Amino acid sequence: MKFKKKIIFLLFCLFFYIPNSFSVENKILFKVNNEIITSIDLVNEIEYLTLLNTNLGSLKKNKIFEIAQNSLIREKIKKIQLSKIYNISEVDNIYLNPLLNELLNKLNLKSQDEFLKLIEIKGLEFQTIEEKLKIELLWNQLILNKFSKDVKIDKKKIKKEVLKNNLQKEFLLSEIVFDLNNENLIEKFNKIKDEILNNGFENAASIYSVSNTANSGGKLGWIKLNSLNKKIKNEILKTKLKNFTDPIVIPGGFVILKIDDQKETEIDIDIDKEVEILSRQIANKQLNQYSNIYFNKIKKEFQINEIK
Repeated sequence: MKFKKKIIFLLFCLFFYIPNSFSVENKILFKVNNEIITSIDLVNEIEYLTLLNTNLGSLKKNKIFEIAQNSLIREKIKKIQLSKIYNISEVDNIYLNPLLNELLNKLNLKSQDEFLKLIEIKGLEFQTIEEKLKIELLWNQLILNKFSKDVKIDKKKIKKEVLKNNLQKEFLLSEIVFDLNNENLIEKFNKIKDEILNNGFENAASIYSVSNTANSGGKLGWIKLNSLNKKIKNEILKTKLKNFTDPIVIPGGFVILKIDDQKETEIDIDIDKEVEILSRQIANKQLNQYSNIYFNKIKKEFQINEIK
């Protein structure tokens, strides 16, 4: 779904000529079932996404609007689905704080006060971001409840790999997870590759990735090589530093991985602890794949309409 020219023009004016989003005339732009997306929602989402990925600002304005639109639609779909099971407003802070701390670490902030000052500058309310974190938390819980029984972990095999060498490779990875939607794989990959070469991997991830990591430019963090399956491991090992792989088939679609950095670390003396760390990484990877599959499945049941 693409913006009409008049909506692009309207939002361009709102974003670049109104200093505070609360002074914007609030227009309904889209409906996801009965949930609305307004012009203020979109302006705030742009501010939030550029907070997570500063490179986003280098894109053309219509691209930024499209990324923000898709991000809000994903969030609305998750919110509606979660509301059938949970009361989102009742999530306790004790569960929310780890996600907030993770966000502060991503932004290199030392305290919540620094974070509050930063979002105030960007015209964002803490309650808005808090709701985003609650949706993320409950969505992860939903996926865990639905698919934890399908996660396959072979700890004996992991331990065998760990014991092969007292040094292990780790890679700082970013991802773009995508599906074809009746497109040709080569054409889709060339489109993504052109975006990577023209505007960088982070922006390409924001545009094309269907993973939860899209909002942060596809960043996965440090991943131990032994936690990857053989197919992905082989692609990583033959890809040079700062480069990205060809599309790799995964459940529910394809993934492109970029190697941002790499290192070798000495394995902790506590082998069992190392096995647990690797097991968690493998489990998280599988659950993320199930999350993408489940989201794509339920998305077909939703009515997404542009308000003209």
